[in-house]
Amino acid sequence: MQTSDLDELKALVAELRAEHVAQKEQARREGWTKYVSLTMVVVAVLAAVASMKGGGYSTRSLTEMNDATFNQTKASDQWAYYEASSIKGNLYELELDHLAADPAPDSAVVARVKAKVDKYDQAKTDTTAQAKQFEAARDTARKNAALAADHARELGLSITLFQVSIALGAMCLIVKKKPLWFASMTLGTLAVVQMLYVLYGLPL
Repeated sequence: MQTSDLDELKALVAELRAEHVAQKEQARREGWTKYVSLTMVVVAVLAAVASMKGGGYSTRSLTEMNDATFNQTKASDQWAYYEASSIKGNLYELELDHLAADPAPDSAVVARVKAKVDKYDQAKTDTTAQAKQFEAARDTARKNAALAADHARELGLSITLFQVSIALGAMCLIVKKKPLWFASMTLGTLAVVQMLYVLYGLPL
């Protein structure tokens, strides 16, 4: 009876020892998965940075488009004022021509009318300069908006690559297949290259 119990105890100890050895062997074989988790954390942080930068570029694009619209409105106002000054100036020029046809024009009236003509000519010159300034500011804002939109779109590609990299890393942790980790790291590297290209390679 004691021999039977002793044999059972030995068998149990042997079984536990074998199970422990198997667990250690499995842990050793799958030790690389902790590096997968670490790389996924890094990729997730980089994806967050790319998303933040992309959002910033999108906001800048909208702001620049608002500025372009504002400057276009101001330029239109200036051109409208130019037209009004031109019409008034033409009326005074007609009056000046009418006075010139008079054999004995009143010099004080002629001087007043000529001053009005000069005033509206100067107003047209000033208005033209201001309108062109607003148009130049509008064009600059449109260019900046287009560049910011390009940056946001290019960063969108980087964010997509980061997301696919994270998805492959998660699958790797589930199925314990190293090739998925390598594919994940490759996509993550491409995403980093794309992000750096947008942030430091494209003009803005």
